[in-house]
Amino acid sequence: MDQTERFEVFRALHARAGAFVIPNVWDAGSARLIASLGFEALATTSAGYAFSKGKRDSFAGLSRAEVLANAAEILGATGLPVSADLEDGFDVAPETCAETIRMAIGTGLAGGSIEDATGDAGAPIHDFSLAVERVAAAAEAAHDLPFLLTARAENFLWGRPDLDDTIRRLQAFSAAGADVLFAPGLPDLDAIRAVCGAVDKPVNVVMGLSGPGHSVADLAAAGVRRISVGGSFARAAFGALRRAAEEVRDNGTFAYAADAIPGQVLSGLMSPEKPPDRR
Repeated sequence: MDQTERFEVFRALHARAGAFVIPNVWDAGSARLIASLGFEALATTSAGYAFSKGKRDSFAGLSRAEVLANAAEILGATGLPVSADLEDGFDVAPETCAETIRMAIGTGLAGGSIEDATGDAGAPIHDFSLAVERVAAAAEAAHDLPFLLTARAENFLWGRPDLDDTIRRLQAFSAAGADVLFAPGLPDLDAIRAVCGAVDKPVNVVMGLSGPGHSVADLAAAGVRRISVGGSFARAAFGALRRAAEEVRDNGTFAYAADAIPGQVLSGLMSPEKPPDRR
């Protein structure tokens, strides 16, 4: 599929009844594995990618060039639509958010998100008017070409559990042109229902941040249209790696191998291509 076809498939997923899951992958290998399981679209995770590079998940951890290069590798590994975590747009200025969207479109991405967090612990959320300006600029760029823009209201991730302000922001982001609305970290199904009932665009929620969470059926009944997993799949993979290493260190045994994917199976999911020159 080309970029336009991926966009149309991605948009159609948000228009159908019920909720769909969009797993977050962090490199080409994880993308190939997850795509083989029948999921219909993928998202990137800045946290998972940062961990794979030995970096912290933070605003300063990854550059725009790194994030887009990672997204391009994921796109190259699968024909599925991919939506990218574009963090804060990589600058405060609305025009930079717009430039980030145009660059994301250039990689072939079907969508991406811009958030209203600042990365500054003293003032973690952009002022309302600036946050809306940033989404408006991103939306104008997104709608010049086929791209599904997700706008994120980050209050609950940054110690500001203000549901009314979160809803106010999401409503303003919708009016500014966002296609999908996302408030990560909502505390319970009541808050999720309140958000879904107060906005006029599809709502994304993230599961896997902590605890067992809610089922796909629970979330769909609450009005959710899209479910992502953030960096939790990456953390699950790192968890399995640590458990295996701890077993070897502490017990001198290798029972972990019984749960490992066989090498032949994993190789079958990966690209058979060889570099033109291996020197």
